[in-house]
Amino acid sequence: MFKKVLPLSLILSLRFLGLFLVLPVLSIYALTLDGATPLLVGIIVGGYALTQAIFQIPFGTLSDKIGRKPTLLFGLIIFLIGSLIAATSTDIYTLMLGRFLQGAGAIGSVITAMIADLVEEETRGKAMAIMGGFIALSFAVAMALGPVIAAHYGIDSLFYITAGLSILAILLLFTKVPTPPKIIHIYHDTAKISDILKDSNLLNMVIINAMQKGLMTMAFVLIPIILVGDAYGFGWDKAELWKVYVPAMIAGLVAMGPAAVFGEKHNKPKQIFLISIVLFVGSFLIMGLTNSSTVFVIGVVLFFIAFNMMEPLVQSMISKFAKVHQKGAALGVSNSVAYLSTFIGGTLAGILLGVSDRETIGISIAVVAVLWLLWTLKLQNPVKHSHLFIPQVEVNMNKLRLLESEHIAEWFINDTEKLVVVKYNAEKLEEAEIKAKILN
Repeated sequence: MFKKVLPLSLILSLRFLGLFLVLPVLSIYALTLDGATPLLVGIIVGGYALTQAIFQIPFGTLSDKIGRKPTLLFGLIIFLIGSLIAATSTDIYTLMLGRFLQGAGAIGSVITAMIADLVEEETRGKAMAIMGGFIALSFAVAMALGPVIAAHYGIDSLFYITAGLSILAILLLFTKVPTPPKIIHIYHDTAKISDILKDSNLLNMVIINAMQKGLMTMAFVLIPIILVGDAYGFGWDKAELWKVYVPAMIAGLVAMGPAAVFGEKHNKPKQIFLISIVLFVGSFLIMGLTNSSTVFVIGVVLFFIAFNMMEPLVQSMISKFAKVHQKGAALGVSNSVAYLSTFIGGTLAGILLGVSDRETIGISIAVVAVLWLLWTLKLQNPVKHSHLFIPQVEVNMNKLRLLESEHIAEWFINDTEKLVVVKYNAEKLEEAEIKAKILN
């Protein structure tokens, strides 16, 4: 499992490393460009997410049709071009164009779907946790290095590094990533977005994913400006920002492991989500109301713990709730809405900085998070399914097509390995019962 997940996790983490390198300092440096305003700075920070939102569904659906690898290559090339434009920008609008193009390479849902293709559901939680761990590690490295590199070599150097990382990701794609198995299923060829949104489980996960990502962008607009800006009383230097981000990310990494184990192994993702939201509420209240640098850092630490506890579970739950033909599209819908929320979060944070004080901003965001908490109370933990794998030659296809039960989620054929796969509730249905219905 690890060999299948590692190269894809590396590709995604390299891409996120490029995006995260600029996050700790982008809002501060963007303010110095020609034509900059707090609103435009917020759009710059979250701008990549707008085009991510637009292209997540097309990329996810395209990967279901033409294959994951060609779609990944296309997305990485677009990301590379956007990084180079951002690196050479001298005004706010050129930087905005580069950020929009970075987001247009919307490969996140494709990679997650590819991992779901390659890894059995019983170990998918671990696979998603590995992927989330690499993303979190990218966070930690970016938070430590981004402010220092930008302070010494300029923010353009961060975008050039990002371009180099995307080239490395392309090399990994063609040298280390295995080809997913060809899947044949009984469903219609195209996954309907309406079917995804009508599924209450998938809809709940779409909302959770969106709120998590929106709060992330708001935090990355607010944290550096509040710590460095003269109007807020902390007076940090730009090169000191790593002192808040590194301990926050270490705490987040430590919290992520137990949260993933509890959420996956014990099938309690709802409880993890609720705890995380409570931490989000506390973090924004602290960052909004405290006048102590130490206490403010504690608020940032709580924010990163909450974010990292959620991250591996969100993608895993979506891939569990979606049927085999929906994975790419469902992850595309979820990530599209999440990236739209990311853009709105950054833009809203820029607007709030221009019209409101820090205390009001912190309380307002906390109130929204409380409403999110109340919504999440109605979330249901997923049914824990098992998978039955039977060689295709042993199965009567006519009987298989008639296989129906309220305790069978779906069945499909792994045409590459010539296996029939039945996804079922092992607590309600015996393996022998299924075999008796479909074997020759």
